[in-house]
Amino acid sequence: MTHVVPEPTADVPTGLCVDDAGCPRCSWCQATPVYRHYHDHEWGFPMADDRRLFEKLCLEGFQSGLSWLTILNKREGFRAAFSHFDAEQVAALGARDVERLVQDAAIVRHRGKIESTINNARRVLELRREFGSLAHYVWRHEPAAADRPGRITREVARTLSASPASIALAKDLKKRGWSFVGPTTVYAFMQAMGLVNDHLEGCHARTLALKARAKFVVP
Repeated sequence: MTHVVPEPTADVPTGLCVDDAGCPRCSWCQATPVYRHYHDHEWGFPMADDRRLFEKLCLEGFQSGLSWLTILNKREGFRAAFSHFDAEQVAALGARDVERLVQDAAIVRHRGKIESTINNARRVLELRREFGSLAHYVWRHEPAAADRPGRITREVARTLSASPASIALAKDLKKRGWSFVGPTTVYAFMQAMGLVNDHLEGCHARTLALKARAKFVVP
């Protein structure tokens, strides 16, 4: 999901919120403790695990038209429904499974998105045969530092819904038969999986994500 940064409250740096312990965070994560944990420990941190990458691409597709918090609250339901996003197991699902999943209240019961998840799992297997892993394929599309904004302020964040890199990745995925992978969906995926770091300047998690990226070995 591409996060919209709300207006700051008085005495709080622009685009940030500060908790009782004085810890600054991007303001979009204020809604619930689950959201704050996601912001602090997942969003923007580099990821090379194929299951997590496939999961995020699928869930971003399910999120279309909904809030990311809705999807996050159902994430364990999605994991149970789709074999923790093991691409081989998901790729083996058929028409009867689709009918079963359409009735599963633990997930978003959208037939097209369920069918897309199964289709995209099959495309993951193709990418693995060509590139060795989904992770290796995805990280080939990490944008160069020179193509990124120098500083991520609230004003800059509001403009970040797609990028040349997300447009290129979305185009290539579609050419390979993927669905529900438009440039905005793909940019949100890149934000979440650490291919870009869009935590605002001054957010405590931005520094942690930068340190994690410095230690990260690109697959």
